[in-house]
Amino acid sequence: MRATVITVSDSSFAGTRQDLSGPRVRQVLEQAGFSVTTNLVPDELDAISSALRHAAENSPLVVTTGGTGLAERDITPEATLAVCTRLVPGLAEHMRAEGLKKTPLAILSRGVCGILDHSLVINLPGSPRGAQESIESVLPLLSHALDLLAGHTEHAQPGTIK
Repeated sequence: MRATVITVSDSSFAGTRQDLSGPRVRQVLEQAGFSVTTNLVPDELDAISSALRHAAENSPLVVTTGGTGLAERDITPEATLAVCTRLVPGLAEHMRAEGLKKTPLAILSRGVCGILDHSLVINLPGSPRGAQESIESVLPLLSHALDLLAGHTEHAQPGTIK
């Protein structure tokens, strides 16, 4: 399984702050069996949208970290909405619900999840801990979601999970 992790951060892109979230998400995905490539882009709508489109050409799973908060330059959800054709709101809701168990700040995340071509796009928060906990909370669902996007739509027997 292939995945692309895109860190959205002006300061990391400029080289003034080390990217800690992207490598942490990469590690979680690699431990789950994904082959992961990474990218780093500034908080610019066109740069994020372009990176998402390019990643979706090569990876069935595209994960962003950063740019989901309330600050003026936090525009990752808007870039994601601009390129996705369908939303998967349950994933974002689940990540926020799980995050709320650890911090009340989780509800401030504006991250979205959607479908771009045959790829699943997941927005994660920019904090290393928040990004890791968020991706870990949906990890058990990814195999089935990616199977469905790949066209494997046969249904499991009642009472079983495929």
